[in-house]
Amino acid sequence: MRAPRLSVPLLAIALAACGGRPVREPVAVVLLDIGPWYNQAYAEWGRRAMEDFTRETGVVVSRVPAPESSDEQLVLERQILEGGAPTPDVYIIDAIWPGMLAEHLLDLKPRLGPEAAQHFPALVANNVVRDRLVAIPYHANVGTLFFRTDLLREYGYREPPATWDALQTMAAAIQKGERAKGHHDFWGYVWQGAAYEGLTCNALEWQASEGGGRIIEDDATISVNNPRTIKAWERAAAWIGVVSPPEVIGYREVEAERLWRAGNAAFLRSWPYSYVASQERASAVRGRFDITFLPGGSGGRAAVLGENALAVSRYSRHVDQAVALVRYLSRRDVQRARSRATSLPPTIPDLYDDPEVLSANPYYAPLKQVFLGGALSRPSSVSGANYAGVSRAYFRAVHTVLTRQQRAETAVASLEREIAWITGLPAAPRR
Repeated sequence: MRAPRLSVPLLAIALAACGGRPVREPVAVVLLDIGPWYNQAYAEWGRRAMEDFTRETGVVVSRVPAPESSDEQLVLERQILEGGAPTPDVYIIDAIWPGMLAEHLLDLKPRLGPEAAQHFPALVANNVVRDRLVAIPYHANVGTLFFRTDLLREYGYREPPATWDALQTMAAAIQKGERAKGHHDFWGYVWQGAAYEGLTCNALEWQASEGGGRIIEDDATISVNNPRTIKAWERAAAWIGVVSPPEVIGYREVEAERLWRAGNAAFLRSWPYSYVASQERASAVRGRFDITFLPGGSGGRAAVLGENALAVSRYSRHVDQAVALVRYLSRRDVQRARSRATSLPPTIPDLYDDPEVLSANPYYAPLKQVFLGGALSRPSSVSGANYAGVSRAYFRAVHTVLTRQQRAETAVASLEREIAWITGLPAAPRR
């Protein structure tokens, strides 16, 4: 005769009565990770880091990838948070999202305020909304120029280009020489020209370096409609089909990096995390490139600041465990290990002076000063919850210029009116 089966509650009572303890499933938290997942070093480091966290705490982490592009990532995170879903528990958020997501995120100041003080102040400040610390810095980013050291030497250039005009000249010369050798798929310069947030970063670097402003200034005036912005956009449009492939108007980070890693470009605009992927065994540029600051214009150099930060959902059912994961991932020793493995820049200043970190990432040395105050912020704070609409209007306007649908002077005039309609802000006086 088969013995009767006990229900789970009755089994627990029976075990307790016999001096045993019921077996408890470990707490599991979900992390929505915006990547870069296509970077194999980052994916592998993340897997090991979550395993180490589980060994330390007993908390299991399910790491879920987000869509590739930042605008798609934002749409997904807003949909989940606005629906009040209890998972994911922890979100990695972009530098421009705190103001848009703040009402759905836990104030971390009471729990992680002392830890926040170890990070770059500007990165921490970016995550403070109405005196609430809604995220902790995770890794920093800044627009960077990758260049082929072997080709610069071959074509007689001692240094990478300091200006956009010099870049165009050098790119054209190297491209011509490589094609003469039979490398017909070779291009001078690749970047991100698709209509998405990455184009906002590129175009803002072009215009700010010409003295064309930041789209919306800190005094809450719209500044995009000016001759220097027009010049910068027109110059970029002139690259297409000349030193940049016609397809660049559809490139995001993945496509641009793929062409670069295949050995088919002299210069690439990207983020520091592309360094490790470019050094992988399968990369045609392995050991044949370096990175430097982006070129400048009449207004100097400009490199857009990027940041990923860690936030906890207000709707999480495992807040203590979620905060523990944020504390762990932003910790100095974890950031140190990550920067050595992935090249993603840390958010803790003294790591830029660490000999082992610098040995793995020698280009970190000048980045410290950039993050301490030299990088260019997108106008997300001044536009607040309207930033997504502002950026969308901006990159669409730029894209119409790149694709020759509009002249730059027409595009900036229309864009000024559209941003005014989105934000209610006035136009800046004409310069």
